[in-house]
This record gives sequence, C-alpha cells and structure tokens, in this order.
Amino acid sequence: MAEKEKQTPDHNEPILKDKVALVTGGSLGIGTAIVFDLASHGANVAFTYRRHEEEAKQIAKQVEAMGRRALPLKADVSVFEEAQGIVDKTVEELGGLDILVNNAGMNWDGVIWKMTEEQWDRVISVDLKGCFNYIRAAAPTFREQGSGKIVNIASINGLRGKFGQSNYSAAKGGVIALTKTVAREMGRSSVNVNAVAPGLIETPMVKEAPEKVREMALAEIVLGRLGQPEEVASVVTFLCSESARHITGEVITVDGGQYL
Repeated sequence: MAEKEKQTPDHNEPILKDKVALVTGGSLGIGTAIVFDLASHGANVAFTYRRHEEEAKQIAKQVEAMGRRALPLKADVSVFEEAQGIVDKTVEELGGLDILVNNAGMNWDGVIWKMTEEQWDRVISVDLKGCFNYIRAAAPTFREQGSGKIVNIASINGLRGKFGQSNYSAAKGGVIALTKTVAREMGRSSVNVNAVAPGLIETPMVKEAPEKVREMALAEIVLGRLGQPEEVASVVTFLCSESARHITGEVITVDGGQYL
C-alpha cells in the first residue's frame, strides 16, 4: 500500500516542475506567451531573441518573479552553428534540457510572380531551417536521456496554402512534414514530437495589420474572434506535459475553426 501511495501523482505540484525548456523566438507575441505559460507551470526557461533585447530582459525578470529561472539568449535561428551553442548553454546554465519549442518565425509576403529569391530564402531559412537547426542540436541530448518533448509552431497556412504566402506556407508545410518524420525517428527514445498550427492570432504584428486583412480573417473564423497568444501557449504546455505522453506526430490547430 505504501508503495502504491508513493506512485500516486501529486496533483498540487506544477505539471512541469523543474523541467528545463528552450523556446526560440521568445521575446514577442506567441513566443512570450509560451515562455510565461511554461514558467507558470514550473519550468525553467531559456529563450532566444534576435533584436528585442530590452523586451527579452523584461521577460526574464517576470519569469524570475514567478520563482523560476530564465535565460535570454541572442541568436539567429537560421544559423546552424549557433543552435548547438544555444542548446549547450541551456544545458550548462539550467542543468539539462527536457523541452524544445521551435517558435521563431517570420513572413515576407508576395505573390509568386513577384517574389524575390531573397524573400524565399530568408523565410525558408528562419521558419523551416530554424526548426531543423534546433532539433538537430537537441536530438542527441534527448536520445541519450531517453526522454524529451519537441513542439514546433506551424500554421494553418502550412495545411491549406495562402495567397501571397508561398514562401511562408511552404516553410510551415515543411515544418509539419519535419514534425511527423522526427516523431518517427525519435519515438524509440521516448521523445514526443508534435506541432501546433495557429490561425490568425492577435499579436502586436497582427494588431498593426490593415483592417481589411483582419476583417477577411474574421470572416473565416467560426468562433468569430481572433485567437489570443495565451490560447496557443496553453496547448504547447499540454503537449510538453506527461498528460500528452501518448501523443506524437500530431498537428493541433488553434484557430477558432478558421481552417474548417
């Protein structure tokens, strides 16, 4: 009986107590919400930023105010060599790595007959290659310890395509295929690999979009409102928890029915 009681989970403990997470692109929008949500559930969080250093410092202070450790790290996720250094720094400073969230991304829109090679290459290198870079860097650690959670932030536009976003849609479609492949490859090491595909989420960038763009998106959304970054973050946290230990290779849309 005593042994059985010992194995009963303590539901009062945070679901990610003392886990170490690395979030790319954590200084704005959805990435910031993910950092805060993981920390609020007990994780110590390293996160990358590229330009927004002051925002990153403030986010770190807020995480530390929650009683968790924070590690802001400047990086361009498209640079292969930097990824290993970021992973190594996280392990060194925070004592390990349990969770990787590939959130960093960008868009640079244009119809296909006007899109430049630079537009294509930059979006692919950040949104798709960036995911590869960090999975490649973290995979040996996860395999060696026989556990890990990887969540890649995709998009419903990687499932359906989007006018004027051939580069972005191709990159996010690639992220979905990468997710499913890595789930197969890492499954025997008890590593769960999933993707979250948001619809239009009310981030600072979206708030600045033309009203017509917002109205067109709202017309597609069954629930009649834009999503909030926290609604994406809560799904990410769930996928990083033991409650999702038998879920892998999945793509979960958080879009209010926009993709229906």
